[in-house]
Amino acid sequence: MRTGRLEAFSDGVIAILITIMVLELHVPEEPTWSSLHEELPVLLSYPLSFVYLGIYWNNHHHMLQATERVDGLVLWANLHLLFWLSLVPFATGWMGETTFATVPTEAYGVVLLAAALAYYALQWSIIRCEGPGSLLHVAVGRDRKGKLSPLFYLAAMVLTLVDRWLGVAMYVLVALLWLVPDRRVERVLTRTPPAA
Repeated sequence: MRTGRLEAFSDGVIAILITIMVLELHVPEEPTWSSLHEELPVLLSYPLSFVYLGIYWNNHHHMLQATERVDGLVLWANLHLLFWLSLVPFATGWMGETTFATVPTEAYGVVLLAAALAYYALQWSIIRCEGPGSLLHVAVGRDRKGKLSPLFYLAAMVLTLVDRWLGVAMYVLVALLWLVPDRRVERVLTRTPPAA
């Protein structure tokens, strides 16, 4: 089957997740800077998670642009990814509302790690469906960045036990690593003539 419905469904889910996160932001009771300051941890956790969801949306889009067909395994792998992404608003809220306490910040890392592994599984299932000569397989190559990210999340979780801000800094670092759109797929697609 073609990828259109899979991409449209995934786009919709990610859009809903971003909407849920913004609805969790509380408007301060008082019109003062100090009352806004009280909401600062929540306000800081929101853009981090917004960026992460944006990164997944962007890379998911690129991955599906290099994909011609999907099968049942790909559909389930995509749902697996969406499951973990659907926990981002919860983990974001818990981490922000507890001022980045250790356990919620660790839980945030668990969600990010699981989402990264699910994304890798989705990528693998597409390559398995289309074969080793597929555009996606050519584009991702050895996928060093994709393989390093879970290790960075594990390191962040360990650093959180030492100092929660070290863990948060590592989550920011990984987001920055992925913030620049992945050009590997674009390069392969521009070299390949469109299918007739």
